[in-house]
Amino acid sequence: MMLRRSLASVLIAALTSVALAQTPPAQPQPKAPSAAENLQLQYANGIVAVAEDKIITVADVMQEIAPLLPQLKADARNDKEYYEQLERLQDGAIQDLIDRVLIIKEFRKDEKRHIPISYVDNAIADELAERFEGDRSKFLAFLRGRGKTIREYRRDKEEEIIYHYMQGQQRKSQSVVSPVRIETYYNENKDRFYREDEVHLRMIQLTRTDTDTDDGLKQQAGQIITRFKAGEKFEDLAKEFSRGTNRSKGGDWGWMQRSSFKPEFSEAAFNLKTGEASTPILLPEGCYILYAEDRHYAGIQPLDEVREQIERVLITQMTRSSQERWLERLRRNGYVKHY
Repeated sequence: MMLRRSLASVLIAALTSVALAQTPPAQPQPKAPSAAENLQLQYANGIVAVAEDKIITVADVMQEIAPLLPQLKADARNDKEYYEQLERLQDGAIQDLIDRVLIIKEFRKDEKRHIPISYVDNAIADELAERFEGDRSKFLAFLRGRGKTIREYRRDKEEEIIYHYMQGQQRKSQSVVSPVRIETYYNENKDRFYREDEVHLRMIQLTRTDTDTDDGLKQQAGQIITRFKAGEKFEDLAKEFSRGTNRSKGGDWGWMQRSSFKPEFSEAAFNLKTGEASTPILLPEGCYILYAEDRHYAGIQPLDEVREQIERVLITQMTRSSQERWLERLRRNGYVKHY
């Protein structure tokens, strides 16, 4: 544990050095050791672990977690919490890097499996276009900065494709859930599927102008309701008359619960049945007509309405469990050494 804590200390020291470098010192100060020098002091050659024939270095770990550090720092309430979260993040990154090596080894065990050269070529071409704006000189400068050859970069890309392919194969193997399992989950977790009163609301908003009177707004709303009762679609009337922000969508506000409404609207909205429109609601800011596109009444949702939701939950659970068992087997059968 002390060795792993030392890595977190090194990362914090490196970040502190960056912050100090960005702030001009009030007086000359001795040069702080670089991150690389600090790492050299803490680890033999900066090695964190070895998985099969792959050496995992502190630099590898820092590359994985560096994009996450600003948010980690912002979310932490104090230095102690930041240090603890950084240690967990570091341990997770090390394990992920080890697992990646073991997964790639598993792929290569089958001599019949290979990644077509065109897949690697296309992945590199996409990155060159998106990340380097098609500028090959920028791409080559990036490789030089990383100390990588094009051949090594191609190998990294191939391994990235293999890693995602193998993960995808694991997910595919857990894509079918039996109806019995879905029903069992539903019966054991019915409380999760309680639903409040909801209405799929459309609204025509006649915003008051300086020249509008109450009688004028009521008269206009009455004409709209007459046309609605004569068979015109509420959606079309909203596009024609509403002055609200959702006019282009036919006054569609989507599914709304009682708690989402202004008190002035709540009773009127939830007294509507599917396909009904309210009488005009007159307020200081204007006149409103509500329409219930659909209704959900409070209670436990029927199984048929939540079947797909349950299936997604179970597939996620099964995939996670299957992947953990798979990774545990790879870890047992692979060579891994932590430093």
